[in-house]
Amino acid sequence: MNKPIMAKATAVWLVDNTTLTFKQIADFCGLHELEVQGIADGDVATGVKGFDPITNNQLEPIEIERGEKDPLYKLKLKFNAAAVGEEKRRGPRYTPLSKRQDRPAAILWLVKFHPELTDAQISKLVGTTKPTIQSIRERTHWNISNIQPVDPVALGLTKQTELDAAVQKAAAKKAKEGEVMTDDERRKLVSTEQSLGMEAEPKIPTAISGLETFSLTEGEKPEEEESTEVLDADSFFNLPDSSDEDEEDDK
Repeated sequence: MNKPIMAKATAVWLVDNTTLTFKQIADFCGLHELEVQGIADGDVATGVKGFDPITNNQLEPIEIERGEKDPLYKLKLKFNAAAVGEEKRRGPRYTPLSKRQDRPAAILWLVKFHPELTDAQISKLVGTTKPTIQSIRERTHWNISNIQPVDPVALGLTKQTELDAAVQKAAAKKAKEGEVMTDDERRKLVSTEQSLGMEAEPKIPTAISGLETFSLTEGEKPEEEESTEVLDADSFFNLPDSSDEDEEDDK
């Protein structure tokens, strides 16, 4: 545990009841120095009641005395055996109720566009369980026909930095195992910034027009097409006179 519980309320109490510098309070509470200054000016944490760290067994009084005498002194949080390992929680992250319905779409997106990610990595990113991931991979989920892949970052289920870190970890693992990666997989295994900076890959032309010139030898010119007689519209309608045909029949 590297900062006190109710850090902002603790900072409010220290600002009101001590002469510690803004930096000392910010370092102890895990806040920014300007945020502590905003608390002192009344612009931040308005209406927040101060939380006494001494009576709540988080700070020794002698630490405040040392800090007030030496502006460079850093306050030390009182050791609490019950709080050891509290921040390192195991299992998937908590997902708000309002966003839990979006998790299948995020899982499908990760499975489709980042198949190199393991079930454990996906579970950690979007806060789901491995059976759910497996059912979406195997397309046995009860609502699979209605699920559309959506970027979990756009849904707010994870951060872009966390996704990039997971992809980079998967890339390192795949490279260590010596597996051959395709161009598409290599593009997926880089971060978003690197992917946007990569040059576009050459594509095979879809049309075949103009490809016939590739068979010509160097210096050879394509044969010119034979000139054809230009026909005008009148030539199509210049039919023989019917009287002329009758004269030929009489003969």
